[in-house]
Amino acid sequence: VAMKDAMAGKSDMKDDEIQKAMMKLQENAMKKQQESAEDQKKKSAEFLEKNKTAEGVKTTASGLQYIVVSEGTGAIPSKTDTVKCHYKGTLITGEQFDSSYDRGQPAEFPVGGVIPGWTEALQLMPQGSKWELYIPSDLAYGPGGSGPIPPAATLIFEVELLDVKAAAEEAKPADAKPAAKAKK
Repeated sequence: VAMKDAMAGKSDMKDDEIQKAMMKLQENAMKKQQESAEDQKKKSAEFLEKNKTAEGVKTTASGLQYIVVSEGTGAIPSKTDTVKCHYKGTLITGEQFDSSYDRGQPAEFPVGGVIPGWTEALQLMPQGSKWELYIPSDLAYGPGGSGPIPPAATLIFEVELLDVKAAAEEAKPADAKPAAKAKK
């Protein structure tokens, strides 16, 4: 009640008391977020430790885990290429946070312009592949999380690599003249 009154400007609290109360609220909120992140980190570590022994799971040096659902035969993108993918993202609880399938339209983006776990996986996937990725927090959104993704969360993505568009060659300067044809 004192805080409500203070916010409304009808309080007996002095300015420094209000400031101390606000700082205490902020400290409590930060402490709660840190505890949540540590809990998430522990659950993620347990999940990844157990998951790496599951059938078909491969683990890279960075800690990225994946299963090849179906292997494509097309080009493997480089970091500078652009790809078109269908995907579904979930938390380790199974809660979905994003899906291009639900939007009915694949996403297109540069390989180097996404979270590190995606960038790494895409450079291993031949076009036409469908993989399931298990991305540790440090290869995803880290201790801060992002939107519906909690701090320190491990993410699971089902990814279909539909198309690879090679990076465009450097544009030639506008004043460049075509090479003269050789006379016969």
